[in-house]
Amino acid sequence: MVSSNYGNVQSVPDRDSARPGAAVSRPLSEIKADLFKALAHPARIRALEVLSSGECSVGELQPLVGIELSHLSQQLGVLRRAGLVSSRKEGASVLYSIRDDDVIELLRVAKGLLIKSLAETTGLLSDLRASQ
Repeated sequence: MVSSNYGNVQSVPDRDSARPGAAVSRPLSEIKADLFKALAHPARIRALEVLSSGECSVGELQPLVGIELSHLSQQLGVLRRAGLVSSRKEGASVLYSIRDDDVIELLRVAKGLLIKSLAETTGLLSDLRASQ
């Protein structure tokens, strides 16, 4: 018999639970997958990149992210629910900031991985062209 092991099981709040404070046990790999799902949209990544420079209002973010204001608000909501950004109200504005500097580090590491991958691809392309 083969058993599946998804890693450490963590107790995390269940968003669908009717009882406040209720928790369910979920494999750590599922929790990590949820984090990456929250990152899996170009506008969310761009918003995080902009916020890595400091706190911004939705109005300041909108031209830098390049999507409609209503869509940006939805994407920021996803990031907020995932615990990646914090928000606070100041007058009529809602200001967003990155909740933990590790998010900035994660973006830096992802960029580094992409650069390495593209460099390898460029090298392969050069090799292919040279062998023609």
